[in-house]
This record gives sequence, C-alpha cells and structure tokens, in this order.
Amino acid sequence: MPTHPDMTTDSGATEGRATTPGTAPHPAGHAADSAPDPDGGAGAPEVEGVLDVLQHQVAVFARRAEQTRLGGVGQARNSMDRAAYLLLNRLDKQGPMGVKALAAGMGIDSSTVTRQVAPLVDAGLVSRTSHPEDGRAVVLSLSERGMSRLEEVRSSRRELMGLLTAEWNEEDRDAFCALLTRFNSALLGIQPGGGPGESA
Repeated sequence: MPTHPDMTTDSGATEGRATTPGTAPHPAGHAADSAPDPDGGAGAPEVEGVLDVLQHQVAVFARRAEQTRLGGVGQARNSMDRAAYLLLNRLDKQGPMGVKALAAGMGIDSSTVTRQVAPLVDAGLVSRTSHPEDGRAVVLSLSERGMSRLEEVRSSRRELMGLLTAEWNEEDRDAFCALLTRFNSALLGIQPGGGPGESA
C-alpha cells in the first residue's frame, strides 16, 4: 500500500487506518464508507484496529485544528488566541477570582496565568483589583469590554461548529459532545497535576 504523507511526517509515529463500518459513529444519512479517508488506509474491526484508527484520527484532528485554529468565522475568526479565550471563559463561568484559584482551575501554574492575563488587563478585557480582605492579593474579573469580546468570539465559534456539523442530527451532536467531553477528561487525568483544567 502507498505510504501517505501523514504516515511519515507526524512525529515519526506509526499512523492508523481509515474508519470502516462499525468502528465509529457517522452523521445521519452518511454511510461509514461513503468517502475515502485521505489521511489513512484500510481499518480493522478488532480492538487494536479501532484504537489504531482512533490514534490516527486524533493526530489528524490535532494537526487540522492547529492549521485552522478553529477560531470561528467572519471578522471574529482567529481574533482571540486559545489561552485568552479559555481564561476569559473561566472568569465568565466562575466569576472574579485570584491568580492561584484561576491557575488551579485551568490546570496551569500561577506564573503562566500572570503572563497570560497581563495583555488582557492592558487591553481592558480583564479588571485587576486588590482583594478586599487582603490588600496584597489580586482579584481578576471580566470587564464589560471583556464580556462583549468574549461573546463575539463565542458567537463566531458557535457558527463554525454549526457549519461543520450542518449535516448532523441532534443525536449526532449530543453524542459527539458527550464523547469529546469524556475524552478531554481522560486526557486531563494523565496530565501532570491534572485538575479541573480547561473544560469550563
């Protein structure tokens, strides 16, 4: 079988095979073998075959996500990097908090949060104030401008997800969301110092 570029360029790892009927769910109205996978070859129904397909598709997804950045559509496309988006999203979901709490919630260290939040403060997207009970501590919160920018980016990303899954039915979308959330949680479990992470 001819060697595909993906099988020799992705970190030297052995790539998997394309999905075959019975190995993965497919959008409604699309058979598993409706189109060849340009990034792999033939698959196998055994567990090892399925895991081989899975590792390959995850590698392909990571590469394509990096290439496109999945940053939405329209004017807001790729207008906010992933670190800033996840930080603003955490502040929106969890409310004002200190640097240590934010770092723990995102599964990263405090120095990384401090570095990432600095340009957001300078841009007026995050407010930084002193803790009311401990003047030495800093409290970070989402500003009105930050909330507006976050919603703009969210809307653009939602539109992109809608386009990518336009031919899926609701059951497909629900199943994919549930499995992807579960997969992300499993990844977090093997991450050094894994905590709540970036799921929120």
